[in-house]
Amino acid sequence: MNKTILITGATDGIGFASAKTLVLQGHTVLLHGRSEAKLAAAKSQLLALKPTAIIDTFLADLSLLKNVATLAENIMEKYESLDVLINNAGVYVVPQTVSDEALDIRFVVNTIAPYLLTKRLLPILTTNSRVVNLSSAAQSSLLAHELTQPSSLSDGVVYAKSKLALTMWSRDMELSLEGKGPMIVAVNPKSFLGSKMVTQAYGVTGSDVQIGADILVKAATSDEFSSATGLYYDNDIGQFSQPHSDALKPELTAKIIATLDDLLTTKGLS
Repeated sequence: MNKTILITGATDGIGFASAKTLVLQGHTVLLHGRSEAKLAAAKSQLLALKPTAIIDTFLADLSLLKNVATLAENIMEKYESLDVLINNAGVYVVPQTVSDEALDIRFVVNTIAPYLLTKRLLPILTTNSRVVNLSSAAQSSLLAHELTQPSSLSDGVVYAKSKLALTMWSRDMELSLEGKGPMIVAVNPKSFLGSKMVTQAYGVTGSDVQIGADILVKAATSDEFSSATGLYYDNDIGQFSQPHSDALKPELTAKIIATLDDLLTTKGLS
């Protein structure tokens, strides 16, 4: 069955590898990227693989929340329903850490942008839809207020905090929808894959990104994930697993969610 699937950060790495697989499977694929040239190149490569493929592209810099809101609007103008949202876009090292909105770009792209995008797209995500959030084995405790201000901490520390926050809101949003929205799952695609991010972070080539793409495709389309409600999948061990213990503490998660919602309200995006 053909599905309409949006992938953020789809012009390279795991995102592009996932797009290739999904296109070859016959799905309609919506590519998001922040470079018009890279989006055009990605679309061209995918059409070379399958000339009859239905591929759409959306340009947005997710480091600015106002752009995330516009992205959601642009998608909803063209599509009445969305079967799968894969929140793949993420950053580790960035040229500057503070955005024009006075937020930490690493937290914005890795945690806040996918939260806002998912909330904005809920009207076209049905109970049969899925949201696949790219998490990580690297997760570290954070205080909710850290999401709202620039951080002086290292890229690795902020990355781990941002991925825990993503995992926390994934579980909370799914539970709060009470079965009236899409299935939402957080997925660690596998540690040390050969993405640009891993090379930046660790200076190593890493393993085949297709390993990560395969699990994202499975999460997006397979029966195995049809009832993965609020769960965490760890591809390092190849099974559903317990997330970081903080993600299972309602009082901590409530603070994260309240902070995210307050931030969006402050920015006029609630």
